[in-house]
This record gives sequence, C-alpha cells and structure tokens, in this order.
Amino acid sequence: MESLIQRLKTLSSAEDFLAFFGVPFDERVVQVNRLHILKRFYQYLHQTPGTSTLDDVALFRCQRELLTRAYGDFVTSTPAREKVFKVFQDAQGQQSVALTSLRDSLADRRPRSTPPPATPSLAALSPAHPS
Repeated sequence: MESLIQRLKTLSSAEDFLAFFGVPFDERVVQVNRLHILKRFYQYLHQTPGTSTLDDVALFRCQRELLTRAYGDFVTSTPAREKVFKVFQDAQGQQSVALTSLRDSLADRRPRSTPPPATPSLAALSPAHPS
C-alpha cells in the first residue's frame, strides 16, 4: 500500500488537496485564494511539532485539520489581511509611490523633441553633369 507521503506527492492543486482530505470547499473561494491556501497550509505544517513521528492515519487527520484551518482563514478574511506572501508582509497590504517618482519616470520615457534630419538638396541628389 502506498504511504500517505507518496500519495500527497501526486497532488498539485488546492482543489486536489481539499478533495483528497475531504474538506468541503466553495470553488469561488479557492479560485481567488488557491496559492494563499496552500502557502498557509505549508506554514501550519511547519509550525506543528511532532508530525514526523505520526503514523499515516494520525498524520492524515492532523494534515486534514491544518488544511481545513488554512482554507477557513480565506473564507473569513482576505489575502491582504492574512499576509501570507512577502509582498503583503513588506507593504503591510498597501503600496505607495511618490508622485515625484512617477513624474520623473514619465519624463524619462517621453520621446525627446529633436529637430528633423536635414534633407539633402536636389543638387546633391542628382548625378553630376559636366558643364
């Protein structure tokens, strides 16, 4: 019989994990928060001591509880509030850019007004005629 760890290695999406553990879920919540749910599940797993000593049945129950908790975090909250990913932790859920910074970057991107290239005279374009 395949071990729990081997079976978990075949799962790839949040929906796969939720279905495997039998956690009921709302597809709309998962569509918006799938990466956040899996990352939170991972965090909960690493915060839980003693999981390496559990047999498959106890480990399954423990992981099911942690995944249920991770999913529940995003049913009642938002990714910005939960701050699972570094971008939310660094910016504390908000990002700001100084107006002068925007103005300077736009000025750098505007095409420079340069005089049009000089057009050669017709005499310079025609072949030389001996006089």
